[in-house]
Parts: sequence; structure tokens; C-alpha cells
Amino acid sequence: MTKKLKFDQLNLSKEVLRAVEDLGFEEASPIQSEAIPMVLAGRDIIGQAMTGSGKTAAFGIPIIEMVDTKQRVPQALIVCPTRELAVQVAGEINKLAKYKLELPALPIYGGQPIERQIHALRRGANIIVSTPGRLMDHMQRNTISLKAIKFVVLDEADEMLNMGFRDDIIDILKSTPSQRQTLLFSATMPQPILHLARTYQKDPHIIAVVHERLTVPAIEQGYFEIESHRKLDLLTRLIDIHNPGRSIIFCNTKRRVDDVVADLRARGYSADAIHGDLAQPKRTKVMERFRKGTTDILVATDVAARGIDVSDVEVVFNFEIPQDEESYVHRIGRTGRAGKTGKAFSLVSGHEIYRFRDIKRYTRADIAKLPVPSFKEAEDVKIAAVVGLIKSAIQEKSLEPYAQAIEGLLQEDFTSLDVAAALLKMYLQKSQAPQRTQMRPAARPPSRHGSRR
Repeated sequence: MTKKLKFDQLNLSKEVLRAVEDLGFEEASPIQSEAIPMVLAGRDIIGQAMTGSGKTAAFGIPIIEMVDTKQRVPQALIVCPTRELAVQVAGEINKLAKYKLELPALPIYGGQPIERQIHALRRGANIIVSTPGRLMDHMQRNTISLKAIKFVVLDEADEMLNMGFRDDIIDILKSTPSQRQTLLFSATMPQPILHLARTYQKDPHIIAVVHERLTVPAIEQGYFEIESHRKLDLLTRLIDIHNPGRSIIFCNTKRRVDDVVADLRARGYSADAIHGDLAQPKRTKVMERFRKGTTDILVATDVAARGIDVSDVEVVFNFEIPQDEESYVHRIGRTGRAGKTGKAFSLVSGHEIYRFRDIKRYTRADIAKLPVPSFKEAEDVKIAAVVGLIKSAIQEKSLEPYAQAIEGLLQEDFTSLDVAAALLKMYLQKSQAPQRTQMRPAARPPSRHGSRR
């Protein structure tokens, strides 16, 4: 398996490292770790990588580093099969280039007025991200110049060939300088792709990320398709319904970890964060609280989670889908240890569905799509838990002072059912209030999440 490197091990400029830090990423993915040094060294590459493997940064970062900002002409051309991918790639590159390039990456695609694109091209752009058809339109109109192109990236090349863009791609490559670097990324390597590589690349370095297979059959896996802004609500419902003694929530960035912890705490859950920004003494204290059960929810990045060795984690939640298949395997492997069973739930939104499909394919795991539980289902679980507490309290006796108070209410013409329902309603509303004071004795069944209100 390709070794993952820290971004500061890749000889990048302080501007790019600052942008990576802003995005909250702690280390490069396997494709990034191998591709970035090769592209910086001037090599052509063939990268066999799936959507979501981090390949945009794998070619985007070295291009950003090597573009000559003094020239206001296109120097890098990235060709994508669809307008959605072109917009996404341009957006990711601009986030990485915000401290480095004065001219943002310009997306060009069909469906947008071509006159607007012509005006943008006249203003200048160092990096063009385009679909094949719209790029051919501009080439035929002479509204784009490819004379200064130093880098050509064919992103999802197999998909472009499947869509019938072979002749367009060949025309585009022939219109760029022969001394360019050509970077080809494809999920599969059929003969037409290999023919393109042989014809238009110079001694390409081949990168094929080896995928780790799933070896944890004791884990029950499922996923939910949900809008990103509803993920937190779903997460808390799942925690309430499954009621794990210990659980780990995984996010892709340090910033997201901190946000999720803050949101969970505001809703009354006992949660701690662990990521690369924590000093070792702080990390030790966080893990000590988690092992002792003082904290029952740990929110982590992949890097920080490598040091987690707790045998009784009952559920793993993927709040964000990881960048590569290996990380998914490592994440869910935090549960189901020491011969125990475990559960892993993934919350999938937007473009994450493509990455998750790749994960399902490469792990060959039976990951079922699950219906999103309703608010009522979560409430029913909470009510059942409170009923259990009530039964325990009745069996423990010592209810005389409380019984006298209830008798007073009954004499006011309230029924016992009215009083019990009102108390249950008050308790549940209190337990859902976003407060930070602890209510341990009455919060929930004694063995679970004692610090959640």
C-alpha cells in the first residue's frame, strides 16, 4: 500500500501549505503522496484512481506550484467529462491556490452562456477546467489559446471515452505544445486508455493505489442518503436509537471535528475531539476519559484515530465519507474487536455517493441502504428508556415523599394518567434542552450516556 505522507513532507510552498491547513487536512492521501512529487519532478503520470480519492489535489497542487503567475495566459488545461465535475475541480483548485495564484481556475462548460466565458478568458486565467465539447467550441471560435499550455490533465479519462469524446480529446492534445506534461487519471485501464497513454505521454509513471480488502465480517454496516445540513439531526437520532456505550464519529478535517463536537455538546451529549492539533498531554486526557466512560462519544480524524485502541466501541459513525477505501476499512475496524460484534453507519450526501459506491465495490462488503429514522422513532426509544427508569425506581421503593406530592395533585381533580404523562413530557423536554449542566441521576438508563441530558 502506498505510504501516506504529511503535506509538509512534500516540499510545498508556504502558501499552499497554509491553504491545506485552512482546509483542515492532516496528511496526503495515497494518490497525492505518490503523484505530487512525480509531477513536481516533471514526469508524466497515469493514475488509476476513483472519484473522491483526492486526485484533484494530486494534480492541482503541483500545477499551482509550477504555474508562472506573471503570465496571464492559460498554462494548465484540465479536461473533465461533465460540467458538475468541472465546477467541482475548479472550486477545489481555487481553495488550494487562494494564497498563491492571482488568477483563479476558470471552469468552462456547456449550458453556460459562451459570451460570459469569452469575457472571462479575455481577463486572463492560468488554469482552465473544461468539458471537451465546450473547449472544442472555444478552439473553433479562436477564443482560447492553448499555445502556452504546460500541463494537460485528463480527469476520469475512461468516462470521457465512454461518452464518445475520444476524437475531441485527440484534437485537444494535438493542439497543445508537444513538450507539455500530460497527466491521465482513470478509474479503469481499458485498451483505448492505454493507447492514449502510449501515443501522447512520455515515459509515464504509473500509480495504482492498492485497495485494502475488508476483513471485519462481525461488523453490521449500513448507510443513509441525507442532505448535508441534516446530518447532525440524523446523527443524534442514531445515537439515541442505538444507545451505544462508546462510539466514534469520523470526520475528514480537524475543523469539522471541532464543529461536530461543539454541536453535540450544545445538544447535551458527552463528546470529545481528537485530531492532529491536540498536544500529546491533551490527547492522553481525552483518551483516558473515553476509556473510563466519562466521555462516551469520540469525534476524530483518520490520523488521530490510529492511536485509538479501545476494545468495546459499539458503533462507528462516518459523518463524512473518507477520501479512500483504506481509511473506511480502518475506521470501521475500530468496532467489532476482540470477537465482539459492532455497527458502522455512514452518512452520505451529495457527491459523497460516488465515493461511497467505490468503497462498496472495493471492500466487497454488504452495506445496506437504510431508511432515515423519524423523529418519532427516536422519541419512542427515549420514552422506553424513561419507562425503564420509572420501573426501576418503583422497585427500589422509598417513594413516600413523592407519593404525597402526587396525592396532592390528584385531589385537585387531575387523574393519575394526566400527572404521569405531564411528568414524562417535562422530563423529555428537559433532556433535549441545549444546556451544559449535568443531570446524571435522571438522564437515562444508568449504564449508558450518563452525562447526556
